[in-house]
Amino acid sequence: MKEFNLTLPATSANLGPAFDTAALALNLSMRIHAVKARQDSIAASGHDHEICGRIENHLILTTYREVLQAEMKPAIPLSLTIENEFPIGKGCGSSAAARLAGIALAVHFGKLRWSSSRIIGEASRRERHSDNAAACWLGGVTVSRMLRDGEAQVARFSPKGKWPLLLAIPDETLPTEKAREVLPRHYSRHDVVSNIQNSMLLLAALFQGDREMLASALNDRVHQPYRAQLCPLLPALQDFPKGKGILGAVLSGAGPSVLMFLDASNDSGEIMARVAAHLKERGMTAELVLTSIAKRGGEDSLLQGPG
Repeated sequence: MKEFNLTLPATSANLGPAFDTAALALNLSMRIHAVKARQDSIAASGHDHEICGRIENHLILTTYREVLQAEMKPAIPLSLTIENEFPIGKGCGSSAAARLAGIALAVHFGKLRWSSSRIIGEASRRERHSDNAAACWLGGVTVSRMLRDGEAQVARFSPKGKWPLLLAIPDETLPTEKAREVLPRHYSRHDVVSNIQNSMLLLAALFQGDREMLASALNDRVHQPYRAQLCPLLPALQDFPKGKGILGAVLSGAGPSVLMFLDASNDSGEIMARVAAHLKERGMTAELVLTSIAKRGGEDSLLQGPG
């Protein structure tokens, strides 16, 4: 019990029309090695290592202490070593991963007998939505909702076939609160029905491995039309010529990053080069990262215990 290894994947939520409902785990990870220590410390490397290593008000340690305090357990000081592969504050589920890390550390070192449903529910309550937390903890593709008892109800599946993905990450960040401020309070019945139809077809396409169905089901009328003004990469990449290896482009979470579903029958490296050229023509730049859907989430680390 003196040390603990935890691996949490980045996530992409909303997936176009499935607003605040569906998400998928990405093969980009945050790996954390925790050891009992005399005082808290963090050594971070990788993507946004300066943010990950800033100990003041660190979301992982803050969550860890708050959970143990609520359970009337002592918060043992920890030395954390963090290796991070995905961006912070850019729509890739970094806050959900950090909260889940803090909760998992509290469960492990506090010897709490929490179920995955309670762990996801606790992270969801703190995030105020369950999509990222569910996919981060369980991996694969998830559909989730929060329950009144503080737990989460989650359906998880592994999509059929290969689904290569391309993540376009801009330099700027976008706080989720700001992204939510631009959303309207009310929607037309037509827009709501359209999103329900598309979100169900989207999940069916992933479950059945139907690329053509997925390409036709990514249209959203609930959040992307309003957030496009804050996320200029989205309209730029939605304009990428069809039939060039990209099935569609959606905001990753609340943005500003964009997730592109690629046609597995095309060369992903060539597609990435064309996307870079497409952005350059428009005077835009982004970090482009090829990835795929991760089958495993943080739950596996907790089940394995010390490592």
